[in-house]
Amino acid sequence: MIKLDRFDFVESISHVIQNCRGITIPEDKSELLSMALGTPEANSFEIRYVVDGKPVTEGNIVRCKNGVAVNFTEDYMRRRDPDCLVVADGNPTDKPTFKERYGKGFEQLRGETFDWLVEQELIVTPFMAGGKECGYEAVLIAPRNAAFFACGLAGLQHFVKMGEYEGKFSPKMVIYLAPPFRHTHFGGKQAVVHNRTAEIYEMFAYNLYPGPSAKKGVYGFLLDAGEREGWVTAHASAVKVITPYENEIVIMHEGASGGGKSEMGENMHREPGGSITIGQNLESKEKFYLHIDEPCELRPIADDMVLCHPKLQNGSKRLVITDAEDGWFLRVDHIREYGTEPFHEKIYTQPSEPLVFLNLQAVPNATCLIWEHTLDSDGQPCPNPRVILPRRMVPSIVEQPVEVDVRSFGVRTPPCTASNPSYGILGMLHIIPPALAWLWRLAAPRGHNNPSIIDSAGMTSEGVGSFWPFATGKMVNHANLLLDQILNSLATRYALMPNQHIGCYKVGFMPQWIAREYMARRGSAKFKANHLVPARSSLLGYCLESLKVDGQYIRKAFLSPETQAEVGLEGYDAGAKILSDFFKEEIQKYNVPELNPVGRRIIECCLADATLDDYLGIIPMKY
Repeated sequence: MIKLDRFDFVESISHVIQNCRGITIPEDKSELLSMALGTPEANSFEIRYVVDGKPVTEGNIVRCKNGVAVNFTEDYMRRRDPDCLVVADGNPTDKPTFKERYGKGFEQLRGETFDWLVEQELIVTPFMAGGKECGYEAVLIAPRNAAFFACGLAGLQHFVKMGEYEGKFSPKMVIYLAPPFRHTHFGGKQAVVHNRTAEIYEMFAYNLYPGPSAKKGVYGFLLDAGEREGWVTAHASAVKVITPYENEIVIMHEGASGGGKSEMGENMHREPGGSITIGQNLESKEKFYLHIDEPCELRPIADDMVLCHPKLQNGSKRLVITDAEDGWFLRVDHIREYGTEPFHEKIYTQPSEPLVFLNLQAVPNATCLIWEHTLDSDGQPCPNPRVILPRRMVPSIVEQPVEVDVRSFGVRTPPCTASNPSYGILGMLHIIPPALAWLWRLAAPRGHNNPSIIDSAGMTSEGVGSFWPFATGKMVNHANLLLDQILNSLATRYALMPNQHIGCYKVGFMPQWIAREYMARRGSAKFKANHLVPARSSLLGYCLESLKVDGQYIRKAFLSPETQAEVGLEGYDAGAKILSDFFKEEIQKYNVPELNPVGRRIIECCLADATLDDYLGIIPMKY
């Protein structure tokens, strides 16, 4: 039994714990898994709360051979609401405040939340937000019947076994979970209230979907820590790529939700015969193929949150990173049948320890299959099926900090034709100078047909570094930190990659997979100037004169969409204007007195439709 004197809690946490109906401090994650089903013998469990005197079922949990499957009753609760974050404190912020949105202060609801928690049996789960080495002590306080949530959090962040912890545990962050308040105070909507007090960073999670709180909420705390201390947690995945000739490069892939972060660490998807479909023309239906007999070896580093802490840098001219998570919240919407992604399918169906599945169909005591997605109320598969996968279960995982050779940025692009132009004008791979790399992170387009969140219509911005939806502070502070990071690691190169479409071709995530193979085979992604051609739109930096992988050239149509007959110069230029107008609108908000003067020059270039040489004149690029 873990004694409470092992903790150094602030007064508000102590009040809840000392007055509640009982607490459990789990000693390992297997204990949380058993609690998720109510009793160790149960095969299913309904998560219910009393709301205004009536029982409300939030979801159900099923025991499977390979873990537990969680399904929420409402379609709405199966993905993240991008507008759920509000800030309750009076510290500087550019985010909606509780008072602005709800017309009153937060103190009354904060007290009501504590009163409700006191009436519950609670789980107190200690963890390290940001990882064991560079992280911060934190704790989740949740009702016992939401043990699956604690289990999920313990899979995402470094779970602390208090029996093995040296010294007192002094949380710098706390998550309070109170699901019924979604109905009583927020009209059924997801709400996560961040309260940055002088003593501790409080987060009040008023819904059970772990995306906005256990996942992105913890991210918000790390961004706040970085904003105060001068560093960034990047919204990115990272992978070490090793060629058949044992050349190695490290690629860190950033981007808004749906931008291909998780996919960057996946193997290329192949046809049954082993060939690779580069893309299919949406009008003619013609497909184009590539054959790679011996692809590069992939050693994953991170999936979604990358710690860029100054203590890692150690004088390197490249950015040095490590994973900010202990487990990954992986979306599997693209796996719709057996054999799509054998590498992950094997891990998920026969894991070395039980997993937590969300939005996947399940039968008690049977194997949860990741291609059987839960059906929404309209009969369509939920677009956001998820698995929480501990890092230690990923084969060939990289445990040590690494230097980044290439920082790529992913953009989810729609089809583009002359008759229906759009921003889908990106070629398969663009090499961009550092100044443009910063601009793309400020605009951070969320892009086309996003499966991760509720609002996915059109092109909207996720803002600074694509992590702004999770941050609580000032946009300009994060913009300056990103620029400082770029200026301090000029040996790292920058690339831009689309997914889903290139002009009139449907390509899925193939551009970033092919670009990954190509850059690794070049060795540290070095380019000679004559290999690069200025893109027709200066916002896209350089496109490639040619791209050859494993002895095979990729068609020019995939490198320069304006060469597609269906797009042409007219369609491309119309799409370029859409992209330029979007950038000009989004970057205006950063042009404030507190902005780094170098950043102001970059923004002025964009607003003036500058040439590529103008951007290079601000921050030179190493080929």
